[in-house]
Amino acid sequence: MRSLVLIGHGSHHHGDSASAVQQAAERLRGPVGTAPGRVQNCFDEVLEGYWQQEPGLRQVLRTVASSNVTVIPLFLAESYLTETVLPRELGLGHQGPVPPGGVARVLGGRRVRYTRPLGVHPGMADVIAARATEALPTGTDPGGVTLLLLTARPGTGTPEAHARALSERGLFADVKVVTLTEPGATEAGLSEWRAHLAAQVRTEAAVLVPFFAHAGGGWQAQLAQALAGPGLPRLHVSGPVGTHPGVADVLLQLAGEGGQEERGDVDQPHAEAWAALRELAERGGRLGEVLLTPHGGLFELRHMLDEGRAAADLRTFVSPEGLRDFTDRDEAGRHRPVRTWRTLPRGWRAVLGPADLRLGLHLLYPAVVEESYAHAHHNLHCTPWASTARRQTGALAKVQRATPDQVDTVAAQVCAPCLRTRLWAGEVLGQTFFSGVPGGLPCAEACSVLLSAVRDEVGAGTA
Repeated sequence: MRSLVLIGHGSHHHGDSASAVQQAAERLRGPVGTAPGRVQNCFDEVLEGYWQQEPGLRQVLRTVASSNVTVIPLFLAESYLTETVLPRELGLGHQGPVPPGGVARVLGGRRVRYTRPLGVHPGMADVIAARATEALPTGTDPGGVTLLLLTARPGTGTPEAHARALSERGLFADVKVVTLTEPGATEAGLSEWRAHLAAQVRTEAAVLVPFFAHAGGGWQAQLAQALAGPGLPRLHVSGPVGTHPGVADVLLQLAGEGGQEERGDVDQPHAEAWAALRELAERGGRLGEVLLTPHGGLFELRHMLDEGRAAADLRTFVSPEGLRDFTDRDEAGRHRPVRTWRTLPRGWRAVLGPADLRLGLHLLYPAVVEESYAHAHHNLHCTPWASTARRQTGALAKVQRATPDQVDTVAAQVCAPCLRTRLWAGEVLGQTFFSGVPGGLPCAEACSVLLSAVRDEVGAGTA
């Protein structure tokens, strides 16, 4: 058995920041590799982890079922984040550039291989070319078109490498790298940016391909504003490269860079945790705010406050991903970066087969089953606040200066709506949902939402 984990940035505020990772994971769970010329998918499961939302980096390796795990950062360039922060938070003990074969470590009985980020793989040139040709009108000869590869992070060398590769192929008349900068609020600033863009084009038409991971972050509105004016050639704009279906093949190529690996074993503690969950579901019970009910060989999940409501009155989901997308926002439409906040929307039911139950609950309540089972068997390692704060670097290093009162003040806001019990803060959890206490969920370590809020509190106090 082999497990693949895709790592994204995520966001505390914008759910669409996870879209590229979610779409890639969903494609890889499907029949990728069945068509001629496609890369064969040799992974038995594909999961997701995030720096700024759940499942967090300190949780995600607990959720894999195999002892053989490949971790791929779905980022488009090498950076401090991919070379220092992500390896540190995953517990890999690595810092610096990642070699082509990846970095392998044994963690908790699992062999974990961490690869280079997606964007540096040469196969991304194919994705860029596909995005460009798809954006052109039917029948357009790309040989008469300039490809403008748009980046928001100049100087990484990655877009330039792909541009050189595409230039050597000769598919387009010319290939240029352009940078999306803040053009300023004035028309003069916008005109200057348009003039710079137009100067790169010597053909009648051009296609602009954003070398971005996803469609969020506000760049679309900024780009539309910058392009809404005279002085530009006939310009076609594609979607971001990170959400193209071809990314799935590149991910599998990247995963295979370490050579042919032996299949791993089933992780026994993980298997025991989910066997216990299956027993609970088969007799019916509650997990957090979710009611689990056996349903003719299937399992129904719904909000506990919707118990007794007719199925016809509820929106029905039959896939784990559909359930995730609906419950990603609360009833007011706000993003839920912490899935165990008591903001789970009502008005839905999910009917899942035995094979989908685990993924459905994992996407609904990441790491809850594994951590609750480990805690019930006195096998959950907890990290005190001081240890979590001490290892933070960069902008988050400010949390090292936080006083206990500041941490408590912020936690009263961030943690109050959460179902979890803060073991990292010394709170005691006597029973879990496995012993019939639905809200008995452990929190082994301060989450990224709390860390960011504490950083802001410290910053506000020193401004």
